[in-house]
Amino acid sequence: MADSIRHINLSHVVLPLKTAISDAKVFTGRQKPMTEVHFLFAEITTADGLEGVGFSYSKRAGGPAQFAHAKQVADNLIGENPSDIGKLFVKLEWAGASVGRSGVAIQALAAIDVALWDLKSKRAGLPLSKLIGSHRDSVRTYNTSGGFLNAPLDEVIENASRSREAGIGGIKIKVGHPDRNVDMTRLTAMREHLGDDFPLMVDANQQWDRPTAMRMCRAMEPFNLIWIEEPLDAYDYEGHADLARVIDTPIATGEMLASVAEHLKLIDTKSCDVIQPDCPRVGGITEFLRLTTIAAQAGLQLAPHFAMEIHCHLAATYPIEPWVEHFDWLDPLFNERMQIADGRMIVSDRPGLGVTISDQLRAWTVDTFEVGAR
Repeated sequence: MADSIRHINLSHVVLPLKTAISDAKVFTGRQKPMTEVHFLFAEITTADGLEGVGFSYSKRAGGPAQFAHAKQVADNLIGENPSDIGKLFVKLEWAGASVGRSGVAIQALAAIDVALWDLKSKRAGLPLSKLIGSHRDSVRTYNTSGGFLNAPLDEVIENASRSREAGIGGIKIKVGHPDRNVDMTRLTAMREHLGDDFPLMVDANQQWDRPTAMRMCRAMEPFNLIWIEEPLDAYDYEGHADLARVIDTPIATGEMLASVAEHLKLIDTKSCDVIQPDCPRVGGITEFLRLTTIAAQAGLQLAPHFAMEIHCHLAATYPIEPWVEHFDWLDPLFNERMQIADGRMIVSDRPGLGVTISDQLRAWTVDTFEVGAR
């Protein structure tokens, strides 16, 4: 007899950041410094006793909304075959159809979808990447968390050195400061510190208008950057396409888009050279794989945003050599750590995602919801 979903546990977790961080959105007055990250965790148990875990998140508003939406739709899965992931994703979409298929609604489903894939991989006794079909056992990795604009330049340089010594293969720093001279000073210092050929990226977090973006991208051409990220508003497809067409440095964007449909427009309009989908933001692994199949056909480079515990596996399945973003913020949530060596992140050989929930995650849980029989 086929296995069935018996119990689902949802948790709203609030992770405090050690230091409030600021990117260009804060320096332009559009956001406050970030002090915490909200997570929605889904734990799914089957009648056969198998368990899967998945998560989504919100870096500012939206965490409680994700939790609330997931609570309303989760009971639709009780009694279902957990291996029918595509069918179940559609069922959950229709359960919440009146609030659409993007944003909070789709991100709430992501935690459940990831948990189902984790469970399916564990049933097969395979790492997630191997279940899907991997191209590699490690992926290039770069660090972002040490390069925020609120950090003094000497601290950013020190963080870069520490990352490099730890085996991380690239460094990304934040730009988009209202004073362009601040950006150029920090970029010049970082390039001099790393040397001419060490992989270096910059991220403007959507804070330039079109004339400024063109001017800044041209000014940054001599720095041999791997990419310039989010030079414009995330939904300015035409503006990004203009930059991608005339700037030699690759243009990267996509992390803020909250559905596959939005990413497809990015691809159709040739708005980037490097696409940066975020698995929890686009609805989970089911949707991520649908998107990356099309992105690979378009010849785009891939650099998923955040959530390295998930994205390391998914990037390993992409046919074109990708990058994965290294953030250690999530380390306290899990008992395991991502392994880094020679500029690359090693894909876990443990079944599923290869992570288990820590006691600290339980301590930071502010609300829970259960459905089904234990």
